[in-house]
Amino acid sequence: MAVPAGRSVVFVTGNAKKLEEVIQILGDKFPYKLVSKKIDLPEYQGEPDEISIQKCNEAARQIDGPVIVEDTCLCFRALGGLPGPYIKWFLDKLKPEGIPRLILQKNIFGCILLAGFEDKSAWALCTFAFSAGKDQPVKLFRGITEGCIVEPRGPRDFGWDPCFQPDGYDKTYAELPKEVKNSISHRYRALAAMSEHFSQSNGDAPQNKKAKEEEN
Repeated sequence: MAVPAGRSVVFVTGNAKKLEEVIQILGDKFPYKLVSKKIDLPEYQGEPDEISIQKCNEAARQIDGPVIVEDTCLCFRALGGLPGPYIKWFLDKLKPEGIPRLILQKNIFGCILLAGFEDKSAWALCTFAFSAGKDQPVKLFRGITEGCIVEPRGPRDFGWDPCFQPDGYDKTYAELPKEVKNSISHRYRALAAMSEHFSQSNGDAPQNKKAKEEEN
């Protein structure tokens, strides 16, 4: 499942900020060149793993080569894990200000009531799916960050970041310095797992094994 050393892998995204964040998190530990490309993929439905696998298979078919796709979920514990993979549609319709209303209820004075749902906890789930090419198996890499849903705070330029406050912090994703967020986020955890997998695979490649034997 490894990609030959020196080859590039297509990261399917048209989001410049997401690409910037991924490159910043991976740093120079990722052994392959990451190239972004925006392609139209169907809006699959189902559980997060199922959606990631279907998206990756279709992307590999269109690219006809190594691909990485990402799927991100925001899961409210009070709603049994919803909106989950459908968060982007909720965000599109409700905007960051509307996301907390799914579990927070306000009175006419704007004060948050504990009516509705007392459990404001949530988790952010990121799944990166890799395929070496068309008709090749898909490998999943997951990252989870626990937190809670809050009234939006911070810049509104990156999805639902203003509404998610990670456990152990008094700031939302949007308020945290980028280097701090990128060291604790669900995306960071998934990318760390993917980077470790590729590094190990690259180290086990025949040419690298031979080099190690020669060194010994």
